[in-house]
Amino acid sequence: MKCERIGPLLLGAPHLGASGQETSLAMLRWFEYQQVYCPSRVMERDGAHLGCPFEDVFLIASDGTQLHSWFFPARPGAGRARMALLLMHGNAGNISDRLEFCRAWLELGLNVFLFDYRGYGRSDGQPSEAGTYLDAEAAYDWLRQKGFGPANIIALGKSLGGGIASELALRKPLGGLILQSTFTNIPDLAGELFPWLPIRWLSTIKYDTLQKLPRIRIPVLVVHSREDALVRYAHAERNFAAANEPKSLLEISGGHTSVLEAGREDYLRGLECYLTSLPKAK
Repeated sequence: MKCERIGPLLLGAPHLGASGQETSLAMLRWFEYQQVYCPSRVMERDGAHLGCPFEDVFLIASDGTQLHSWFFPARPGAGRARMALLLMHGNAGNISDRLEFCRAWLELGLNVFLFDYRGYGRSDGQPSEAGTYLDAEAAYDWLRQKGFGPANIIALGKSLGGGIASELALRKPLGGLILQSTFTNIPDLAGELFPWLPIRWLSTIKYDTLQKLPRIRIPVLVVHSREDALVRYAHAERNFAAANEPKSLLEISGGHTSVLEAGREDYLRGLECYLTSLPKAK
C-alpha cells in the first residue's frame, strides 16, 4: 500500500545496495512494512463529534492485545436496529478519521462499530497481517456478545480493510461482506505502485482477498470508483469475478478517499439496495 508518508520514507531510507544482499532484503522488508501500515496515534476527533450516543469500548484480542473502538447504536426506531456494520478501515490514520463515513452509514438505520488495529490510535501493540486478523475477530466477538446474530453482522472493509474483512468472512459467519476500494492483494498492488522494485515476488504481507473470495459463501458487494488512482478499478473487476453469487458491483465516484464528497447520495443508495437484498436485513 501507498500512503501520504511515502516521500519522507524514501528520502530517509539508506541506499539498497550499500551493504550487500542482506541489507537490500532487510531494506525491502522495512519499505514494505512502512507502505502497508501508516498508523497515527493522534485522535483528531472524539466519538462525540457526531452528536449522537456512542460507546467508548476497549477490546482484548485473543493474544492479549488491547484495542480501542467506538460503537454507534442505530437511531431509535430504525428499521435495521438489529443489524451492525463492522468497519475495517484503511491503512492510514485511525478511527477518528472515519467519523463522516459513520455519519453516512448511520443514515441507513443500522448500528456502526469501528475499531483500531493494533498500533493505531489508542490500540496497543504493532500492526501485522496476522495481528489485524485477530483484531477483527475480537471486534466480531464483541458484537456477538452484544447480542447481534451472525446473519446481522455485515463486514465492510475499506482498502486494506478489505483484506482483513475477507479473512474474517472465512473465520466467522457473517450476513454479508462489502469490499470498498479494495485491492486484489498486496503483491499485485505493490507491483503497480513500485514496478522498479521486486516487491511483487518478495512480499511477505499478502492480504490476498482475490484468493479468499472463491471460498466465501455470503452475499458480496464490491464498491469501487474508476477515478481511484491508488487502487485501480481493475482490482474491483478481478475481485468481483472471483466472488460467488450472490454478488453485486457498485460503481461510485471520486478518488480513493473522496467517495462522500464526490457522490454521497449514489453511494448510500447502492448500500441501501444491497442491505435490502440481504436475508433478515429488510
